[in-house]
Amino acid sequence: MGTSADTGTGIRISGASTGGDASTGTAADSTGSAVDSSGRPLTETLTETAPETPARPQSRAADTRALTQVLFGELKGLEPGTPEHSRVRGALIEANLPLVRYAAARFRSRNEPMEDVVQVGTIGLINAIDRFDPDRGVQFPTFAMPTVVGEIKRYFRDNVRTVHVPRRLHELWVQVTGATEDLTTANGRTPTTAEIAERLKIGEDEVLACIEAGRSYHATSLEAAQEGDGLPGLLDRLGYEDPALVGVEHRDLVRHLLVQLPEREQRILVLRYYSNLTQSQISQELGVSQMHVSRLLARSFARLRSANRIEA
Repeated sequence: MGTSADTGTGIRISGASTGGDASTGTAADSTGSAVDSSGRPLTETLTETAPETPARPQSRAADTRALTQVLFGELKGLEPGTPEHSRVRGALIEANLPLVRYAAARFRSRNEPMEDVVQVGTIGLINAIDRFDPDRGVQFPTFAMPTVVGEIKRYFRDNVRTVHVPRRLHELWVQVTGATEDLTTANGRTPTTAEIAERLKIGEDEVLACIEAGRSYHATSLEAAQEGDGLPGLLDRLGYEDPALVGVEHRDLVRHLLVQLPEREQRILVLRYYSNLTQSQISQELGVSQMHVSRLLARSFARLRSANRIEA
């Protein structure tokens, strides 16, 4: 392609073929990224050729916008899937990665590896590049930023939380966070719960619920040591040994054996050992002689011992 444009830094962008053309000053390396005539990445050349002045960040941003505009002009006339299209698309991604890093920096407090956040934001950048129409007269950063931030927020909402938070509460938590930042800037101090509630026109209990939900990204192990206080884990501080735990197996065995006895013998055992009645009281309760109660107890014990496979 014979079109070319000046980025304002002495580098000319051209729609040269994949193999590159020294006369145009641009080519593509083995990875498909845009390079200059010396074989260096085009974005590095733009950065190093920018003058060392206090306005360099603004100049660098202007260079990136100019480069992005020219690359989108080339991309528009290329067939998707061709090597030339992939080369220009890769150059667009590379040139706008600072936009992704800027968006990812807003999520540093989320305690997630920044490399993962940047990677997710890059997916949003690629989606924005594929959907962007330069003919609409909108600057690409303005169009791409909501897509990048939205992709990162979706990542945190769907993949990071180990504790489920209702969607409405999560969305309200985002508003509470924004109101907290605004009030902190305006008042020079951390706002109270009442101030946040008044700002958002919601109840204080909802603000407290949102703040609690904001801490629910990760579940903490009960065995983890408490940070800062030097104390043992929560499980060691709250747990205790149940004295009845030792008899669990025996109670389960007795329950299993009792159901094998006749109903009247079950009742006699319950009255004797659970209600603590004497044989005389049991005989009065059942209307039989004390001797008969004694014989029934002895027969029940014999049956229980014969059915107890553990002692056998």
